[in-house]
Amino acid sequence: MADFGPSAWVLGWRALWRDLRAGELRLLVVAVMLAVAALTSVGFFADRLQAGLARDALQLLGGDVVVASDQPTPAAFVQRAQALGLDSATTLGFPTMARAGDAQGGASRLVALKSVETGYPLRGVVQTSGAVNQPGAPTQGIPARGEVWVDAPLLESLGLQLGDELLLGESALRATRIITLEPDRGSGFMSFAPRVMLNAADLPATQLVQPASRITYRFAVAGAAPAVQRFADWAQQEVKRPGVRGARVESLDSGRPEMRQTLDRAQQFLNLVALLAALLAAVAVALSARGFAQSHLDAAALLRVLGQSQRQIAGAYLVEFALIGLCASALGVLLGLAVHQVFVLLLAGLVQTSLPAPSAWPAAAGLGVGLTLLAAFGLPPVLQLARVPPLRVIRRELGGVRSASLGVLVLAACGFGALLLALSRDLRMGAIAVGGFAVAVLLFALLAWLAVALLRRVVNEQRAPRWLVLATRQIAARPAYAVVQVSSLAVGLLALVLLVLLRTDLIASWQQATPADAPNRFVLNILPEQAQDFRAHLARAGVTQLDWYPMFRGRLVAINGRAVQEGDYADERARGLVEREFNLSHAAEPPPYNAIIGGHWTPDEAGAVSVEEGIAKTLGLRLGDRLSFDMGGVVSEARITSLRHVDWSSMHANFFVMYPVASMPDVAITYLAAYRAPSLAGFDNALVRDFPNITNVDMSATLAQVQGVLGQVIRAVEFLFAFTLAAGLVVLFAAVTATREERAREFAIMRAVGARASLLRQVQRAELLGVGLLAGLLASLVAVAVGWLLARWVFDFAWAIRPWVPLAGSAAGALLAWLAGWWGLRSVLARPVVETLRRASS
Repeated sequence: MADFGPSAWVLGWRALWRDLRAGELRLLVVAVMLAVAALTSVGFFADRLQAGLARDALQLLGGDVVVASDQPTPAAFVQRAQALGLDSATTLGFPTMARAGDAQGGASRLVALKSVETGYPLRGVVQTSGAVNQPGAPTQGIPARGEVWVDAPLLESLGLQLGDELLLGESALRATRIITLEPDRGSGFMSFAPRVMLNAADLPATQLVQPASRITYRFAVAGAAPAVQRFADWAQQEVKRPGVRGARVESLDSGRPEMRQTLDRAQQFLNLVALLAALLAAVAVALSARGFAQSHLDAAALLRVLGQSQRQIAGAYLVEFALIGLCASALGVLLGLAVHQVFVLLLAGLVQTSLPAPSAWPAAAGLGVGLTLLAAFGLPPVLQLARVPPLRVIRRELGGVRSASLGVLVLAACGFGALLLALSRDLRMGAIAVGGFAVAVLLFALLAWLAVALLRRVVNEQRAPRWLVLATRQIAARPAYAVVQVSSLAVGLLALVLLVLLRTDLIASWQQATPADAPNRFVLNILPEQAQDFRAHLARAGVTQLDWYPMFRGRLVAINGRAVQEGDYADERARGLVEREFNLSHAAEPPPYNAIIGGHWTPDEAGAVSVEEGIAKTLGLRLGDRLSFDMGGVVSEARITSLRHVDWSSMHANFFVMYPVASMPDVAITYLAAYRAPSLAGFDNALVRDFPNITNVDMSATLAQVQGVLGQVIRAVEFLFAFTLAAGLVVLFAAVTATREERAREFAIMRAVGARASLLRQVQRAELLGVGLLAGLLASLVAVAVGWLLARWVFDFAWAIRPWVPLAGSAAGALLAWLAGWWGLRSVLARPVVETLRRASS
């Protein structure tokens, strides 16, 4: 252990003050500060979000426990709640069309309709106002019969005022209040349709509930904690019984994960970028600490001559690095606190709840990261200064900084990696980030070493320009440093190029995958008796291309005669599919945009069914399997005779399961229409006015909103990525300046034998541009490969590789390397030759 006596403390403090003034700790401070700021900014944001969700959990649920289902709540749940003395309330929610009367222009809008009954909400309070742009106030009760409460944007889009009638299906209801806060709407994320809340007694008259309507029934209970717990335990077992399908239990513990998907994904991206910044900072700290130790060898030898022991010197440097670690980490925490506020602003469309103040945990974690970073990667080379022999004062070849032992490096890397995994909040994502970083570093190091080895063979010293020959010799003379420079910059550029590709190429490809004439309207709930009139209405408006399919609901209950259970599947998507009702369809001919990839589609083949290849793979289905669907109480069995590849990006009407028959008279159906709406003023309004029960979904507006949310997430990731880019530049700067003294001596010798300063500038420029060019090329090629994998296996569309990506990446790498080298080495050529040689010989 180091001696922390007065001598060590005084020496450490004096050394810290001297080194700060000399600028020798600048890179260390910046690297630690960037790592801590990147991690704590995400930590503060996640901490506030989780605290807000925990605070509002019961209000977000609307009760202590909620049973959600796609069918009316089974009577057993209601009876159990009554037997336990719990209060209960049922709500129904589904999308539908609302419209203004002809006198107000007849405009229409997709809305999220919610039917509530007396007692709602069991937890939390609905807040409403009596005018637009007025603050809301707690409101008791529910909308009266014949009235609705609405979101303010709905009135504006329909040109209505409070007191006007809103048309829903076959009913006309008066809008009387503006909803300003709905406690159980969700966990604060963007809703793509404005809310309309009506009294449950008014719902039947609207005639909006049809056989294919996608309704979510939510049965909420509240009461004494012991009774609630007994109900929750019973309900969890009840939903697993074979006869109970499509129901799930939501509680404070289980939450509603589907509400958090968008923000969870954004947070994962932010965590990934923050981890990459911290990993890059670790490389920068290691390089900077080695350079710091190299420059303090003479000072350490002089301290030994003056009588300081190894323990005192080690204690002094330990004090210095502990103080600088605390200061840099504290600055990083303050910067992270400021940056997380930017996240809140950038994600304002997703996070609409007021978030509580952050706790102290992210700050403590940030301080721990900063100190661990310095202890793991900064101290090993610095503590070697305590072992510098006094003879170095007269023999400078003694006591140089040696590479840390493999055991020390492995222990440091494992410790820091474990800390990052703990902070990542997602073990799989953290393992991919840390492991992927290590693999990328090794790959880049190997390729850089091969490039350096081939460099001397490629450059012909007899014919090449003199500056190129000298630059080649400079790189080949220090292959280890060249490998470090190339691989460290390549890792930083890899993340940058990947982000650019994800934001531009992948998203643009997804948008371009939709044909120009793709349908932008999907109309649901068209009744059979309306079919002829509806199609005639579209024909008069000039709609010539129309997807027209019958649609009915069915639940998969058995495969090959064996009952389907949620527990049969480990995959989360498969479990969700068997618990939900499918939208099924039938047609004598396969859809023209569906390719048959297995089996045969035989028109009007009885007892046959065609399945989409993706869902077949998820559920483990094969040709010849027999599927049983429960369609409103009637079980129908059919054999899989064909598998289809569905182009979901085509925006046409698509179905997972289709029967190859022209009619199914025993099934209650509605129709689905998909088409491109004509550019006629008032077309949608007239359609909804003539067919008030339909649901007309304008996909162009919805896609624009989805892209807006995606844009918010991308802006937040881009903002945080500035830390990663800065960390990459710090790594490059540290790698370039690590050989400053060696470069100075070599240039001084060349200048002493007659080399002009202009030639040496060309040599330095060529070396830096070459290193950056190679790093950018390697990073771009790997980024293109990863981007293709994401497009192929994650986003599931064809992605054209653009040749400009490697070119742009190479140019960016060369430019960044040149800028970092120019800034870090600008003083090398300006130093007098005599001074440099005197330093080398003294």
